[in-house]
Amino acid sequence: MSVKEATQAAPAPVRTAPEPPRPAKRSPAWDEVPRWQIYLPLGVYLVFTLIPFYWILLFALRPAGSTSLVPWPVTFEHFEKVWTERQFGTYFQNSVLVGVATLVMTTIVALAGGYALARFDFRIKRGFMLALLCSQFVPGALLLVPLFEIFAELRMINSLGSVIIAETVFQLPLSMILISNFIKNVPYSLEEAAWVDGCGRFRAFRTIVLPLLRPGLIAVGSFAFVHSWNHFLFALMFLNNQETQTIPVGLNTLMSADSVDLGALAAGGIIAAVPVVIVFAFIQKWLITGFSAGAVKG
Repeated sequence: MSVKEATQAAPAPVRTAPEPPRPAKRSPAWDEVPRWQIYLPLGVYLVFTLIPFYWILLFALRPAGSTSLVPWPVTFEHFEKVWTERQFGTYFQNSVLVGVATLVMTTIVALAGGYALARFDFRIKRGFMLALLCSQFVPGALLLVPLFEIFAELRMINSLGSVIIAETVFQLPLSMILISNFIKNVPYSLEEAAWVDGCGRFRAFRTIVLPLLRPGLIAVGSFAFVHSWNHFLFALMFLNNQETQTIPVGLNTLMSADSVDLGALAAGGIIAAVPVVIVFAFIQKWLITGFSAGAVKG
């Protein structure tokens, strides 16, 4: 057999298909992550968050002297005690007055100042904005002495008006910056179109711009209300009469150097927290929209 015939008789080599390339290793998508890796951290965080609230409810609802970990039988004697004997009804009314007045004054002044910063150019505009930002680094404790001297000269010590003015002044810088940034998001052409149609500046602002500022106004107003509701320092320094004190100062009176009435303190804490929870429950959508819209443009 010749070499040519041997080559022809030999079987042809089998060609195998090339192996397909292996896909690159990628990180698992969100929906591919095991559920326990999501729910376990959230569950631990939820437990640590809810335990203090349950502890407050436990002390507020169980009878005095009880050591049970379950509030049974449920009693409201602590709420009745703080509301009548400790005058929390008066504290509550004063806090509502301070919070609502601070909300209204802060919103009106911040709206006027924010519109001026957003729509007008003047020489000291940058310096004024810098001063507003720097004022946020000044703690409220540094303002106590000058504010006390001013209110003493005006004979406003032991008056709710002094706390309202102090809270408004303290809230104005941040509120004005937020309102200004929110107004900048409203197209200036809308106001110009209203002017062409015969509206004045104030009427154009009231009919065109103001309705679009609702989320920002709700955000600023709610922030001012919650801060004034929970603020302790100004009310402690400017209000000496028990008839004019607010809830934070009233909670402080439940604690003494010798003993603390835990049941009454827990009941007072719940009374102080309920209005804030209700406010945030109703305005959370507007609050998130207002703060996000007011922070994206400067």
